[in-house]
Amino acid sequence: MATVDLTAANFEEKVSNSAITIIDFWAPWCGPCKAFAPTYEEVSKNHPDVMFAKVNTEVEQQLGAQFNIRSIPTLMVIRENIVIFSQAGALPKNALEDLVKQIKEVDMDEVRAAVAKEQAEKKA
Repeated sequence: MATVDLTAANFEEKVSNSAITIIDFWAPWCGPCKAFAPTYEEVSKNHPDVMFAKVNTEVEQQLGAQFNIRSIPTLMVIRENIVIFSQAGALPKNALEDLVKQIKEVDMDEVRAAVAKEQAEKKA
């Protein structure tokens, strides 16, 4: 699957219709972003069940701010509408493949329980 460009206008629709979304926050002037792009694209083709998306932080500053992006490239993973991973820096191909494998193995029942517990503690 080719990567998908996310914008403020299509973000909710695209992400909510995908069980797993991996987002590359990048900018056209960023050398490491440009170097990482072919690896990201290549790995995306190996996982048609995962949406690989890109957010141009120069154009979509609102999304960058919403997700508190402080450096680029930053990878973020949203699974079942919950952010389960966020890390600045480009990954080598084998590390990105391993990340995708780990994401698919995450027990989302445990994640939802942890999120619910955290929210309950904030209200207390």
